[in-house]
Amino acid sequence: MIRKLAGSIREYKKASIATPCLVSMEVVLECIIPFITARMVNQIKAGCEFRVLLQDGLLLVVMALLSLGFGTAAGFTCATASCGLARNLRHDIFYNIQKFSFENIDKFLTSSLVTRLTTDVTNVQMAYMMLIRTAVRSPLMLIFAFIMAFIMGGKLAWIFVVVVPLLACGLGLVIYKTMPLFRRVFRKYDKLNESIQENINGMRVVKSFVREDYEEQKFGAAAEDVCRDFTRAERILALNNPLMQFCMYIVMIFVLTFGSYTIISTRGLDLDVGHLSSLLTYSFMMLSSLMMLSMVFVMITLALESGQRIAEVLDEKPSLANPEHPVYQVADGSVDFDHVSFKYSRKAERMALSDVDLHIRSGETIGIIGGTGSSKSSLIQLISRLYDATEGEVKVGGRNVKEYDLETLRNQVAVVLQKNVLFSGTIKENLRWGNKNASDEELVQACRLAQADEFISQFPNGYDTYIEQGGTNVSGGQKQRLCIARALLKKPKILILDDSTSAVDTRTDALIRKAMREYIPETTKIIIAQRISSVEDSDRILVMDGGRILAVGTHEELLAHNEIYQEIYYSQNKAGVSDE
Repeated sequence: MIRKLAGSIREYKKASIATPCLVSMEVVLECIIPFITARMVNQIKAGCEFRVLLQDGLLLVVMALLSLGFGTAAGFTCATASCGLARNLRHDIFYNIQKFSFENIDKFLTSSLVTRLTTDVTNVQMAYMMLIRTAVRSPLMLIFAFIMAFIMGGKLAWIFVVVVPLLACGLGLVIYKTMPLFRRVFRKYDKLNESIQENINGMRVVKSFVREDYEEQKFGAAAEDVCRDFTRAERILALNNPLMQFCMYIVMIFVLTFGSYTIISTRGLDLDVGHLSSLLTYSFMMLSSLMMLSMVFVMITLALESGQRIAEVLDEKPSLANPEHPVYQVADGSVDFDHVSFKYSRKAERMALSDVDLHIRSGETIGIIGGTGSSKSSLIQLISRLYDATEGEVKVGGRNVKEYDLETLRNQVAVVLQKNVLFSGTIKENLRWGNKNASDEELVQACRLAQADEFISQFPNGYDTYIEQGGTNVSGGQKQRLCIARALLKKPKILILDDSTSAVDTRTDALIRKAMREYIPETTKIIIAQRISSVEDSDRILVMDGGRILAVGTHEELLAHNEIYQEIYYSQNKAGVSDE
């Protein structure tokens, strides 16, 4: 895990190496300053000349300025290295997620991925900042101060041999108690983010059902759960400060009492006033270093859990990859399913598709009808290789989809989903997702085919109208037509409409199908629909149920011989169900 995270340091290695070097110089100077100060105090007591004091005073000023300079430089390099690591980690995580197949994405909750990209990366950033600066400074300060305390204080310094282990044990116990709490918090962060995401995405549903109070209670429970664990951890961590203060007061009492006695009884021969003052300074340095080390350990504990979660995403290998020698040309829009079976997970008990044998000619229009859960969408996802077939072969243009370069294949298979997504930006920018080099004339033509040009022209800014995130400022039918136009701009060999005209009226639906028949006759068109009227003029219609193809035929053939098709048709017509 550490090796994986360290791989994201890259161009910030110099700053990462420079920081501990600068910190080491800062610590050495800080540890020498009390020694020079003690010498000055003793010289003043002995009645030295002003010239001697001036020399030592100037030396102290120079050392203090150098220490400040090294510390400031270490701060800059540390910030550069830690922020750079965070930037690279977010870059690496996001880019790896972009390579995920649907199978990979199914392993992670969206809220969990967001937490890993934000909170977890921030925790690693803070820990790295402490690791290259504080985790270097504190042990060095502890060691140098300990050595200098024995040089300056002699026997009195033995108090640190007792107090330092006592404080270290106390701080170690605090860390031991807080580690499990911090580990548990991250899983609860995922649930908290999931609650927020669900509420925001479903805000219209929440308000239409007047469920704001319920959502507030659900969010409040998740937030309270996180707060409870953090509060318990912080209460334990709060013991750090009083424990350090207690040890500090013990040291001060001991050093002042026995130090004063030694100075008086030996008349400054064994210990002088300057030595006593420097001993107190070194004691504060040592105990402060220990406390800072405890905070480093707590932060590293947090970061280890975060690092594991980040490494899980970075280690996840895309389940779909290009073959060794990929094919970069799709011959035509023919599609063949050769005894294909498919399940979403290896652990799944049942197949989503079972023994599908289907052959579609290039340019043919195929309608697919079936009830909810009949695996209509599962079938078309195998064509663009969003998933791989568990058994059998899926072919496009006469070749197994596994032989194609993924980008080439998906550029030739355009899929318009019922719940397609529009991104924040202008209508032009959204349409050019289909073809980034499309001219304005091509945009207009695609929108006319998709019956979108009429409503776009009514907007004050036309094609420059800004679409809010998720397309919240356009209706469901307008969104679907824009998504169809976007797919048409790809000029694909296969166009799949997955219930993507469900939000438009039957007249508009008919006009869209008529335009596609006339203007893209060579493109294979696969239309999944709930309405018979959306597929009745197809060359062939598939009736699916339970992951199987039960019947294939024209509208007239199925209406004459297939009971399921008859039932759907008569329920939508005799019952007077509106198609709109």
